[in-house]
Amino acid sequence: MKNLQLGKVLMTAGIASYIDEANFHKEVMDDLKRHTSGDWGCLSEEDKLANDNALNNNERILSAYDTCHGSIWIITEWDRSVTTVLFPSEY
Repeated sequence: MKNLQLGKVLMTAGIASYIDEANFHKEVMDDLKRHTSGDWGCLSEEDKLANDNALNNNERILSAYDTCHGSIWIITEWDRSVTTVLFPSEY
């Protein structure tokens, strides 16, 4: 699989409030790498397949990962112009 293009990477206020913590920063960076490589994290098999299909159909892609501050989502927009890191409660 070709690496997913992220576009501009943004984070919500919730993520930004913890990003200076070394462990959390590393987790977010590692999860962004996983997202770009097609490792969709803690999703159902159905949702992982939907992401695989979205790569070829120019659709939005969502990944979910567990971190030291709870679950985070990484969403890349359909046109690959923006990727946002957020807590699910901020959606």
